Amino acid sequence: MEIHDAIELLRDAVGSSRGVWADLGAGAGTFTQALADLLGPGSSIYAVDDDASSVRSLGVLANASRVRVIPVKADFTRPLEFPGLDDRLLDGILLANSLHFVRDAQGVLGKLVERMRAGGRVIVVEYDRRAASRWVPYPIPASRWPDLASAAGLTGATITATRPSAYQGTIYVGAATKL
Repeated sequence: MEIHDAIELLRDAVGSSRGVWADLGAGAGTFTQALADLLGPGSSIYAVDDDASSVRSLGVLANASRVRVIPVKADFTRPLEFPGLDDRLLDGILLANSLHFVRDAQGVLGKLVERMRAGGRVIVVEYDRRAASRWVPYPIPASRWPDLASAAGLTGATITATRPSAYQGTIYVGAATKL
């Protein structure tokens, strides 16, 4: 996916958000860059991935964006440390093509939401109507997003965008807010 496509996909879910965000499972940073383009000035993004080469590539993003990008090598399914965040809470979390790698999506999402402030935003990018495979081992269809979000302590779960996937089925963007 090209960055301009990712920006359009995320636009309605991000809206006029700003603040401190985490992009969990950031990979090479396509969605990190899209999020950086959409967040307001002075925002920060912790770009988290457990692959060392991806984290190195995210370092380039850190120098090129108007939003502060902080690369972090970590597994987002385990307790996370965000350097410099201390006791402050996140304003948003983006999980783009990453939550479908987690067997216990509900449990992990619930733990992640605990690191957010009330009113914070969670955005997922997932495949709809896709069978399990090595690339999407634990699919999260759009019809499951509202229940998953609610079980994690989120409200107002909606689908803000869809588009055909180059691989199979449809990609959707789900968004919800922490109670």
